[in-house]
Amino acid sequence: MSGVSELEGVYHACYRRLVTQLYAFTTDLTEAQDVVQEAFARAAARPGGFAGIDNPEAWLRTVAVNVVRRRWRRRKLLDLILLRERAGQRHVEAGPSPERTDLTEALDAIPRTYREVIVLHYYADLSVEEIAAALGVPGGTVKSRLSRGRAALAQRLPGYSPAASPSTQVRHA
Repeated sequence: MSGVSELEGVYHACYRRLVTQLYAFTTDLTEAQDVVQEAFARAAARPGGFAGIDNPEAWLRTVAVNVVRRRWRRRKLLDLILLRERAGQRHVEAGPSPERTDLTEALDAIPRTYREVIVLHYYADLSVEEIAAALGVPGGTVKSRLSRGRAALAQRLPGYSPAASPSTQVRHA
């Protein structure tokens, strides 16, 4: 029964933070909630729950990010298949809803690989090494993507300077 109470404790401590991080990652609140729930379901299905896991929140975040990446790959493949079958039709995405913030729109507009590292670094407060481990890429790749992601955001956000610190950006916003 302690496994259930441990899972419940981690859920209450981390759920909102994980959803916020995955929302910034996906720009879709429903998908963020869904992938975080799936990560918790996988934790509940593990024999021993979080036994042997030093940082349950980091483990859950990694699982949720991997679920998102798998879904993106499947959607991309499905879109490709649908486009082949319906060569005359175009796949049109709905425009952003009015309640989305400038930052969410900017994150949504930059390449996924840049968005991943930006969100994990600034929203999840992970180091370059932790991001590299979570995404399975070299540290240099993470640094490059962070730099390029900041530059891409700077083009989309008036008043944003990639050289300024995040705390400076918040005060001026």
